[in-house]
Amino acid sequence: GVVILHADAHLLIAVKPAGLLSVPGRGADKQDCLIARLQAAYPDALTVHRLDMATSGVMAFGRGIEAQRALSAAFAERRVGKSYVAVVAGQVAEAAGEVDLPLICDWPNRPLQKVDHERGKRALTRWRVIGRGEGVTRVELEPVTGRSHQLRVHMAQMGHPILGDPFYAPPAGRAMSGRLLLHARALTLSHPAGAETAAFAAGPEF
Repeated sequence: GVVILHADAHLLIAVKPAGLLSVPGRGADKQDCLIARLQAAYPDALTVHRLDMATSGVMAFGRGIEAQRALSAAFAERRVGKSYVAVVAGQVAEAAGEVDLPLICDWPNRPLQKVDHERGKRALTRWRVIGRGEGVTRVELEPVTGRSHQLRVHMAQMGHPILGDPFYAPPAGRAMSGRLLLHARALTLSHPAGAETAAFAAGPEF
C-alpha cells in the first residue's frame, strides 16, 4: 500500500517508494505507478509534479482539475518549498553552500543531463551537511529550480555523487548502495483551496 500523509477534498500527499514510477511510462510493463495506485482509492487524484523513479519521497496531488491547476502553477512559479535528504560519496569540506550550474539534456545519452554554460537552463541547488560517516556525507538539499536530475548532476559536479546513482556516480559510488540514496523529505505549499500554508514531511528509509 501507499503511505498517505494527508487527504482532504482538494489535496493528497503521498510518499513514493524508491523504484516506483510517478506516472505511467510507455508500454504495458510501465503502467504500475504512484498515480495509478492513488486513483484506485481516489479516482479524482491528478498529477502536478514528479519524482524520478529511483527517488523516494513526499509528493503532492490535486483532487480535481481546479486543485491540479492551482498546485501546478505553484510548482511552476517556484512557490513550493522542497527539501531533500541525500547520502553522497566522500567528505564534503564545507558546512553549507550552493551549486549554480546551468543544465541541458545530454541528447545522445538521454535521459542524462549535463552542464552547459551556453545553452543550459539556470539551475540552483542549496545544500548543507547534516551528518558525516566513514567516506560519506549526509546532506540536506534544496532545489531552488526544478530541473530534471538537478540534484544528482549538481552533487556529482561537486565531486560528491549521490550513492547508488546509476547515471552520475562512478562504479564505487554505485556499489555502495542498492538504491539511489535521494529522498524528497518535505514539501511546503499553499493549500489549493485556501491561503494557508501547509508543510508535510516523511523521513527517508536510509
